[in-house]
Amino acid sequence: MSWLYLRGIVLTLCLARTASSRLHPECEYIFQLEREERYCLQYITEQGNRSSEGCQPFWDAVACWPQAVTGETVQRGCPAVFSLFRNNTGSVSRNCTSRGWSKPFPPYHVACSVEDDIPETEESYFATVKLIYTIGYSISLGVLAVAVLILLFFRRLRCARNFIHIQLFLTFILKSVAVFIKDATLFSSDDTNHCTLSTFACKASVVFCHYCVMANFFWLLVEALYLNSLLLSSFYSRRFLWGFSLLGWGVPVFFIVLWIGSRVYFEDTECWDINEDSPYWWIIKGPIVVSIAVNFMLFVNIIRILMQKLNPRLIQFNNSSQYRRLAKSTLLLIPLFGTHYMFFNFLPDYFNISLRLCIELCMGSFQVQKHKHCNPIC
Repeated sequence: MSWLYLRGIVLTLCLARTASSRLHPECEYIFQLEREERYCLQYITEQGNRSSEGCQPFWDAVACWPQAVTGETVQRGCPAVFSLFRNNTGSVSRNCTSRGWSKPFPPYHVACSVEDDIPETEESYFATVKLIYTIGYSISLGVLAVAVLILLFFRRLRCARNFIHIQLFLTFILKSVAVFIKDATLFSSDDTNHCTLSTFACKASVVFCHYCVMANFFWLLVEALYLNSLLLSSFYSRRFLWGFSLLGWGVPVFFIVLWIGSRVYFEDTECWDINEDSPYWWIIKGPIVVSIAVNFMLFVNIIRILMQKLNPRLIQFNNSSQYRRLAKSTLLLIPLFGTHYMFFNFLPDYFNISLRLCIELCMGSFQVQKHKHCNPIC
């Protein structure tokens, strides 16, 4: 039985278990395995000077097997690491043959009541999700880079509306880059141990990713505020752009700095990438949830205003084309401005993790391409 297979079995139990302590379940089992491996290696070293006949002691990634003579059957209880998740009274045996140790019988997943088909399925699912959002973010990164260059290059496209579009596009670009950096740091290899990975680069990549995601949500809010201001008042001052810029870029900085301080002083564990059951995670999640709720209400208000202004009995000939053009671009943007986050952001983080990942990562990666269809004419 391979190490990855055994690790997958325990990871499945981790996903099904609710953490009762500040230590993440996966880290708890990893530290337990590391302790048992050290004890086993120490035991193997102590047995090194004894007889070389029979089967030598060895560590099989979850359990330590003692020295045995040829023909002997060694039986031991389920590995202690499984007791972290459920009470197991089963036992596993190995035969010492002339060719060495036999495979364990019955297999660990049978003797210790662990499902063996879930880890492979989940590993394939998460690998597919990672592939999809990597392709999506890569395509979106290129498309939005071209869109920003076009909006900056043509002078007739320089206006307050497109200034806000550019900032929003930049947040999507930064979010794509942040996801790639975070993946490269945290998932550089299958053997990466997130529980002991506590370097500055690792934490910086997580902080940068959180900031980009938060800035993206706040610039979506700015888009909604700007559209409301256009529909409610014909007067518009460029001074509003400074306020919008402060809201979109500055407010996330405040909450990110606050979150960094709380992690440094109260929860400086691992790479800061595990937020399960952490009260400090709401320093970031709270403002995002509020921005999504406000954003949704603003877009509902936009629809209400547009329906009133596009009433054939009330509309004036001189501004009918302007409102129709604004309505067309606005109605196109409404379903794309994060409204699909409304459902999941008001549910616990552990609710249907697989579906959350699919929607938030896969749909989110391709979502940015749809924003390029907004009408750029001022």
